[in-house]
Amino acid sequence: MFEGLTDKLNRVFKNLKGRGKLTEKDIDAVLKEIRMVLLEADVNFKVVKNFVSSIRERAIGHEVLDSLTPAQQVIKIVKDEMESLLGGETAGLELSARPPVAILLAGLQGSGKTTTSAKLARLLKVDNKKKVLLVPADTQRAAAITQLKKLGQDLSIEVFDSSEKMTPLDICKQAMEYARVNTFDSLIIDSAGRLQIDGPLMEELQAIKDVTDPVETLFVADAMTGQEAVNIASQFDEAIGITGVILTKLDGDARGGAALSIRAVTGKPIKFVGIGEKSDALEAFHPDRMTSRILDMGDVLSLVEKASKAFEGEDAAELGDKLKSNKFDLEDFKKQLQMMKKVGSFDQILGMIPGMGKMKKMDMQPAEGELKKIEAIIDSMTRVERKKPAIINGSRRLRIAKGSGTQVQDVNKLLKKFQQAQKMMKSFSKMGMKGLKRGSLPFNF
Repeated sequence: MFEGLTDKLNRVFKNLKGRGKLTEKDIDAVLKEIRMVLLEADVNFKVVKNFVSSIRERAIGHEVLDSLTPAQQVIKIVKDEMESLLGGETAGLELSARPPVAILLAGLQGSGKTTTSAKLARLLKVDNKKKVLLVPADTQRAAAITQLKKLGQDLSIEVFDSSEKMTPLDICKQAMEYARVNTFDSLIIDSAGRLQIDGPLMEELQAIKDVTDPVETLFVADAMTGQEAVNIASQFDEAIGITGVILTKLDGDARGGAALSIRAVTGKPIKFVGIGEKSDALEAFHPDRMTSRILDMGDVLSLVEKASKAFEGEDAAELGDKLKSNKFDLEDFKKQLQMMKKVGSFDQILGMIPGMGKMKKMDMQPAEGELKKIEAIIDSMTRVERKKPAIINGSRRLRIAKGSGTQVQDVNKLLKKFQQAQKMMKSFSKMGMKGLKRGSLPFNF
C-alpha cells in the first residue's frame, strides 16, 4: 500500500541525508517537495497546507538548524506530524455498553460494506471473544442479504433471517429483539447504500439509528477513491453523525490521499482498514504503525502480531530455540515458508520490515508453484541432508533434482538462498531486527 507515496518521500529524504548542515532555505526547499508529493497523492489541499506549516514551525529552530544530524531530525518531525495527522492514538471500538451492542455500517454502494460486516464480525468473534449477530438490512441491492448469509455461514457466525420483503427498519427492530432474547454481545448492521448520497438514504439510516441506538456508526469508504471518499464521509457525518471510518481496499491504494486526509477533514478516527479479500483481512488502524509503513520504516509490531497467530504452539517454541542456538536447518526453512503464507502475502510482509519498501518492486513474491517446488526439493532430501545441507555435493544434488522433478540449478538456487536465510537468522538471534540488512531477505526465488 502507498507505494507511490513511499517512493517519492524516500527520494526527498535521500537528498537530505549526508548534509552536515541545513539552512532555512534548504528546509523550505524540502517542504516544497513534500507539499508536491502529498498533493500528487491526492491529499486534501488544506490538510497539506497545515501539515507543511506544522513541520516548518518545528524545523526552523534549534531542533534542526543546530543539530549534528539535521536530516534525521527533519525526518523525525515529518514522522511525528504524520502520525498526528492520522489520529495520534489508536481508536478502538466502544464495546463496554450494555449488550447487545449495535454497530451500524454505512456507506455508498461498492465501498465493501457487506464483506466488511462479515470481516468485522469475525474479528470480534476471534479477537474479542464476542457472540456476534450479523444483520442484513440492505434490501436495495440484489442478493445483498443472500451474500451476507453465505459469508456468515462460511465463518460460522449467525445471520439474522431477514428478507427483501421486509423494510430495513423492521429488520433492525426484530434483529435487536432477537439479539436480546438470545444473549448476543453485539450485532453488526449491514445497511443499504446508494450510487450517490440522497435524502431517502439518510432518512433510512437515521431511522435505523433511532431504533438500534448504535454505539458505533462506522462509515465504510473505498480508499482508492481518494478525495471523493473524504467528501462523502463529511456528508455522512453531517447528516447522521459517524463515530469512525473503515477504509477498504487499502492494499490496492498506491497514493494514500484518503487515509492521510479523512481524519483531519472529518475529525473522526480511522478504526479499521481492509487489506485484502480474505475474511481475516481487516486490521485495527494504528496511526504510528501506518506512519512507519508510509516512511518505509517498517511495522515490526504488526508483523509480530500476525506471526504470533501463525506460529503457534510447539512449532513456534521449537523454532525459537533453534534460532537462538543457530541450529536453523532446511526442515525449519520449509516450515517457515509454510507459516509465512499464513501471515500474509510477501508484499505485505516486506512492507512491515524496515527498509524493505524498494524490494517490493522486485519480483519478490514466488508463485504458489515455486513454493511447491521448494517443498518438493526439500522433501527429496534425506533427513541427514536436511539437518546438514553442507554435505550435499554434486551427486546428491543430481539425485535430489531427479527425485523432486526439478533441475540441478533449482537445487543450487535453493541451497544458496538457505545460506542467506541462515545468515539472517543468525543476525536475528544476536541483534533482533537491527540485524536485518538490506537485501538479506531469503524469499526471492
